[in-house]
Amino acid sequence: MNPALPKPTPSETEILNVLWDLGPSTVRQVHDVLDAQRKTGYTTVLKLLQIMADKGLVSREDGDGRAHIYSPAIERSVAQRQMVRDLVDRIFGGSATQLVLQALEERPASSEDLKEIRRLIGKREKGASA
Repeated sequence: MNPALPKPTPSETEILNVLWDLGPSTVRQVHDVLDAQRKTGYTTVLKLLQIMADKGLVSREDGDGRAHIYSPAIERSVAQRQMVRDLVDRIFGGSATQLVLQALEERPASSEDLKEIRRLIGKREKGASA
């Protein structure tokens, strides 16, 4: 995430996830997705998107008629990297190892996930020795 942008709150992160999944969307579209997961008021979603636009977390464009179209101002992977970096620093004292161990204890990985983790470790080891 751009260091100048504030960290999103949990509710703002939910909205960003919807926008990353759907692409540019109206308040109604975002509300419909969130409301299907748990009851959420339309005006709550509208207010959060307005706040997020003011913070620079989303951009807002005029759509057809009166509806605004909202888009995430940052890519999902960029936001994930910043949030993980912050989590590692704040909770795990800078230890990526402790983060991974806790994550695997909390949610065991599938064999496919473990294969991908091994591949990434191998890639890192080759890069470190080069």
